[in-house]
Amino acid sequence: METPTSSQTLSTTLTDINGLRHCGIFPTGREPSIRTLRSWTKLRRIPYHKVGHFVLFDVQEVTLHIRTKLKVPARG
Repeated sequence: METPTSSQTLSTTLTDINGLRHCGIFPTGREPSIRTLRSWTKLRRIPYHKVGHFVLFDVQEVTLHIRTKLKVPARG
């Protein structure tokens, strides 16, 4: 079995749904509701990790995913 090198190890900080709302990736006062985040999780629109029966989120992973995949096209 391989041992992870320094480039393979990731410093991940997992947080719960409340931590995701208030971590700073959403504009202040415009955070999505817990219901919306749970819906996005159920529909697999944002990445999440299950640890036992807990659903946790990696803030960096969610930020990258939102900025690259969840862009809304402009009307025009």
